[in-house]
Amino acid sequence: MNAMRTLALLGATGSIGATTLDVVARHPDRFRVAAIAAHRNVAGMLAACRACRPSLAALLDPVAARDLAAAVRAEGLPVEVLAGDDGLLAVAECAEADTVLAAIVGAAGLAPTLAAARAGKRILLANKEALVVGGALFMEAAAAGHATLLPIDSEHNAIFQCLPAAYARDPQARGVRRLLLTASGGPFLDRPIDTLHDVTPAEACAHPNWSMGRKISVDSATMMNKGLELIEAERLFGVAEPRLDVVIHRQSIVHSLVEYVDGSMLAQLGNPDMRTPIAQALAHPARIDSGAAMLDLVACGRLDFVAPDLERFPCLALARAALRAGPSAPIVLNAANEVAVDAFLRGQIGFTGIARGVADVLDATSLPPIGSLADALACDAEARRAARALLRLPADSATLSLAA
Repeated sequence: MNAMRTLALLGATGSIGATTLDVVARHPDRFRVAAIAAHRNVAGMLAACRACRPSLAALLDPVAARDLAAAVRAEGLPVEVLAGDDGLLAVAECAEADTVLAAIVGAAGLAPTLAAARAGKRILLANKEALVVGGALFMEAAAAGHATLLPIDSEHNAIFQCLPAAYARDPQARGVRRLLLTASGGPFLDRPIDTLHDVTPAEACAHPNWSMGRKISVDSATMMNKGLELIEAERLFGVAEPRLDVVIHRQSIVHSLVEYVDGSMLAQLGNPDMRTPIAQALAHPARIDSGAAMLDLVACGRLDFVAPDLERFPCLALARAALRAGPSAPIVLNAANEVAVDAFLRGQIGFTGIARGVADVLDATSLPPIGSLADALACDAEARRAARALLRLPADSATLSLAA
């Protein structure tokens, strides 16, 4: 018999949260939702409260939390509603929950994910800031709290599935030679490089294989998403940057690979459906039906792989350089990229200006030591200020600030 797992969902109304709820609903005998949190989506949270009957719900936005509390009372739902950062921390540390989905974007998700790690939770990790910004601070908190980290991102989850069961972030001891993350190549893999400066936001957001938000779609088009995933992989799996590689795989069927010193290479394959990695992490070490369609290899016909062209994808080279430069450089890289992508989506800079802007910020920004979460957030805020100045953006230009 499999023990019932009790969940706290940080980011219950986002795409990862909604997909997790879809998988959970298929297995009411295995999973119960005790606590949920989101930013400000009252309608989505109310629907989740109706479906899951959690004990606790929290919204970061206090006005939205007030509206949710009123709606919950009106329907007689037995849910306590909290607001703000304290509300998110209460969900992350919920005593009823043994498992925490960390899927809130930005700084709003960083602090509660750290709290879940310190509390020794089983963490389904989908918050890139925990690893890119939190870095060693987050990994140390997870080790000190004896937390279990299960990656949700399809590439990192694929690597996790292909590693030995007792891997323990020690590649040499376990015969691991190299990790290979696959990339779709985005919408501009075959477009002439000299026309990339003319790319529009609509074109950049038209991903050939995945349906994603605008920001992550642009990151896929520049391959900055894969650069950030390299940084996350280094921190999650303890594999040094020279032994991390990216290979373009247009079909998005092989989600990543692990190469061993004996010449073996293990790959995880599946249809491009986030329910598969979520179900794997939810049930680990068991397996459950995710609702995803089974993979038909005959219908696939062929699997192609090519090396990324760094002239076409300079953001990938920038991420590698940041990873080599120390703990604060990835924070600067991520912050500058968010400002630049936001400016591109607003029509303030061109597509190729994203990589140029990030490179300029990395060159111009000092790289302070990171000894605390406050240090990391200060570094992030300074990088955003530098990016707005170097890109000549209006002072009131809205961007996704971690320090906000």
